[in-house]
Amino acid sequence: MEIESKEKGALSYEYIRGLVEGEGCFTFTTTKRKMSNGTIEKFKIPAFAIAMHERDQELLHIMRDTLGLKNRVYNYKSFNKDGYKHGRRAFLIVREFGQLKNIIVPFFYKRLKGNKGKQFEQWLENIGNDPAVPETFKFIYKIYRAGFYDRNPRFQ
Repeated sequence: MEIESKEKGALSYEYIRGLVEGEGCFTFTTTKRKMSNGTIEKFKIPAFAIAMHERDQELLHIMRDTLGLKNRVYNYKSFNKDGYKHGRRAFLIVREFGQLKNIIVPFFYKRLKGNKGKQFEQWLENIGNDPAVPETFKFIYKIYRAGFYDRNPRFQ
């Protein structure tokens, strides 16, 4: 069940980047598709994700709304996989091509410090160079390499 944002104020862009430095991830999700010849092929879809304890679910809603993302914030049950009881998690994941290209990449491009900045750049390189990534998503890599995001001051 999705909760509407109760707080009216938007978050600053720097605050959001700080949250992502600590809790965010630039990754890939794997999906399978049956091809016309009957074979099953795996694809890797680029994704941005951030997960927090459910008590911060409202914060993820405000972050999503500030960035203009259309995704739901999911709430997953607790787990005990590693011997520790973890609380419920609120989770925001963005996999849609348009939102990655027009919101996520320009928002974080050259604005993350430390390891998360390196992870972000490696993620962009992997989008362009991994043969399991669909051609559609490789467009993000191509415009990144062409300097498009250097000229895009949308999220200053």
